[in-house]
Amino acid sequence: MNQPHKDSAMPLQELLQAQRDSFMKDGFPDAAIRIDRLARIADIHLRYKDQLIEALSHDFGHRSRFQSTITDVLASSREAKETQKEVKKWMRPENRKVPFPMNIMGSKAQIHYQPLGVIGNMSPWNFPAHLAFSPAIGAIAAGNRVMLKPSDLTPATSEVISTMVADGFDPTEMTVVNGDVNTAIEFSKLAFDHLVYTGGPEIAKSVMAAAAQNLVPLTLELGGKCPVIVDQSANIQQAAQRTMTMKVMNSGQLCLSPDYVLLPETKLEEFLSAATATLRGFFSSIANNEDVTSIINQRHYDRLQGYIDEAKAANCRVEEFNPANEDFSNSPRKMPFRFVINPDESLRVINDELFGPILVIKTYRDFNETVRYVNSKHRPLALYCFSNDKANIQNLLQNTCSGGVTINDVAQHITCPDLPLAGVGNSGMGSYHGHHGFLQFSHKKAVYHQGLLSIGKYLAPPSTDKKQKFVDKML
Repeated sequence: MNQPHKDSAMPLQELLQAQRDSFMKDGFPDAAIRIDRLARIADIHLRYKDQLIEALSHDFGHRSRFQSTITDVLASSREAKETQKEVKKWMRPENRKVPFPMNIMGSKAQIHYQPLGVIGNMSPWNFPAHLAFSPAIGAIAAGNRVMLKPSDLTPATSEVISTMVADGFDPTEMTVVNGDVNTAIEFSKLAFDHLVYTGGPEIAKSVMAAAAQNLVPLTLELGGKCPVIVDQSANIQQAAQRTMTMKVMNSGQLCLSPDYVLLPETKLEEFLSAATATLRGFFSSIANNEDVTSIINQRHYDRLQGYIDEAKAANCRVEEFNPANEDFSNSPRKMPFRFVINPDESLRVINDELFGPILVIKTYRDFNETVRYVNSKHRPLALYCFSNDKANIQNLLQNTCSGGVTINDVAQHITCPDLPLAGVGNSGMGSYHGHHGFLQFSHKKAVYHQGLLSIGKYLAPPSTDKKQKFVDKML
């Protein structure tokens, strides 16, 4: 292993050029090299597990050790190990159909998967380790070099990531750039062969504009307000329990977190009762609970409290879950869980992505209202549906557009490694995760092997009646 070093001390352009020069010099890596690099990703996650978990808790103010182990250590190491098993298969050329008459003349068409070169990844603060390494796993499986720019909002975690990568990789294979917003801006201007950005739509516009100066293709994962749609046929207890299970993860600071629930007005009190009972089973207290993650910083804490203050000022119904009646003034940016019921459409709580321990509940009378409501908003990263009515499920699948869908659960499509993590419209573009990461960070090169005869001679001048008859016959 290499000795830890400060990759970011080298100017960004020099880092990029060093990776590109090494990529061109060494050529496309074979499966053995890719598998070795993936194994090193899994290895550094195991060896630096404790440092990573401690840094995550430090950056958040408090973060559950159990959660960090699952979401930022196990998730990445498992993805790296699973990808190792598939790389050889993914790398194989794929045959494509050759049209008549060339198919009977021995011609052959294939797609070859070729690495793009150097992939940049600008990762966010909410899952700062996993979202740094998950796109990198797909990029490395595809044979690329990688430059990581972790979030400046989680500096302790970013330093551990830098140490991990420096210990496991030569900087021409994978390297980390740490720094503030100005560093991120300069990073987004580099002439990568592909750039990944995970975050909010507004910053994504700036990243996209910077990348456009070098025609750098992008993968954007941007989140949004993910709806949970519950119909009359649904098991309300199950819907509430599964919705709240994912809503409390990372205190709602998750791009796939359920943002609002649409349910029949006759089911409102039953859902609220079941959701509150679920929370009571999770937490006997909040302020000093080891399983409750703090809000990342004061700005976001104030933003969330502002939503609640505005809703209350508008005489909106707000139900608070504070089982021990705690005073949160001395807690490290923790807050009670709130349900905001049927807020006016002018309020920020229904228009902004929440990213915190707040769940909006809106009621409806006719199921078709849910389709119209979802379609009136930006397209979400995910949509969740609880229903035993096949017609309603099909209605949502056919008439709404979202990055992904989970039926009768929340966010579980992301646990399937053969499904992409993908946004659409305002929630992003492109995809990665498992095989889809390999495909995203590969160039699909068309390769055609000519057979005995070439149709080109029928196209070359001079034109003749015989050639015209041949073309007319093809028509």
